[in-house]
Amino acid sequence: MSTLTEAVAVASYDGYDRRQELQAFDDTKAGVRGLLDAGVTSIPAIFHHPPDSLPQNQEAAAATPIAATDDAAAPAVPVIDLQAAPREEVVALVRAAAETAGFFQVVNHGVPADAMAAMIAAVRRFNEQPAEAKRPYYTRDTSASKARFYSNLDLFQSPAACWRDTVFCDMAPEPPLPEELPEPLRGVMFEYTDAVRKLAVWVFELLSESLGLAGDHLSKLGCGESLKVAGNYYPPCPEPHLTLGNTRHTDPTFLTVLLQDGVGGLQVFLDRGGAGGDGGAWVDVPPVPGALIINVGDLLQLVSNGKFRSVEHRVLANKSSTGEARVSVASFVDVGRDRSVRRYGPIEELLTPGNPPLYRSVTVEEFISHFYRKGSERRPRLDYFKLEQ
Repeated sequence: MSTLTEAVAVASYDGYDRRQELQAFDDTKAGVRGLLDAGVTSIPAIFHHPPDSLPQNQEAAAATPIAATDDAAAPAVPVIDLQAAPREEVVALVRAAAETAGFFQVVNHGVPADAMAAMIAAVRRFNEQPAEAKRPYYTRDTSASKARFYSNLDLFQSPAACWRDTVFCDMAPEPPLPEELPEPLRGVMFEYTDAVRKLAVWVFELLSESLGLAGDHLSKLGCGESLKVAGNYYPPCPEPHLTLGNTRHTDPTFLTVLLQDGVGGLQVFLDRGGAGGDGGAWVDVPPVPGALIINVGDLLQLVSNGKFRSVEHRVLANKSSTGEARVSVASFVDVGRDRSVRRYGPIEELLTPGNPPLYRSVTVEEFISHFYRKGSERRPRLDYFKLEQ
């Protein structure tokens, strides 16, 4: 029996039935916030993560820290001003970040500051409503509606639940009607996501040019047709040393644009050369006022033939001493229509006899299906699509 099967099997030991506890939690339709509202002072066992996956144990076992950069003050995840330098310099900065850390923060990005602040406030307001106001949106069925509320989409499949609630909205290519969105989100969601889609086009242009291609190359592939938004809410955790806000993962998309508040907790796994890999360490991505975080998704690594890197990241459990929840808004930029038909593989213009294709072509639907089917494994998802060299 696999570790995952053991973790979620209906089994009782010492009076503990994990499946029953999972179901009881899900049946409340109140999420993690509901536990705090009920007055819990210790986290339920379903949220306990294996010791070797927790930060304090990994730090104690780490043998090799990240190598110092030439500039000791340079952040591991760079901050790039999109308008402060000539375009070719910005392209070079974006290329360097996408090829190494796979993450970078951007400022002067064109998304209005008031829309960013309103988006964070809206996600916070939705989650801090009474449970009765959120329950109509609670579902684990991804096709049920364009706005969904849940705690841990993979609650019944993952080895341990994360200390996080999510409100998820499908915003493009077919946007919802305003009345389909929860009331706290209606006033800002359309303005914010319109601005994020424009930023995504801009970033795709910079990435295309950094590959030596025409600026519209990635957009013409349809990489930015779809936008799905996850408003994540990480309540303060009474026992943050036992759980995580989100486990280590990569994003099964082309690009992610992340807005985070000032609480912090996002970490990226970087090796000594600055890229995701073994023998590395977890690095904080500190909040930068006014910045948005860009990270390369798995499918962008695939079409760039490994030139750009999709790097593992995670979120620590919120140990805020002030009682403030952490809020982030992840905008997943992806293919819209023809997900089950159109195939994506390494871009032909990048291939040479000395740079053969690393991956086979795949439909987005096939890739996503495989991503979730292999969700509990530590092997990189893209490895399953590698060609024999």
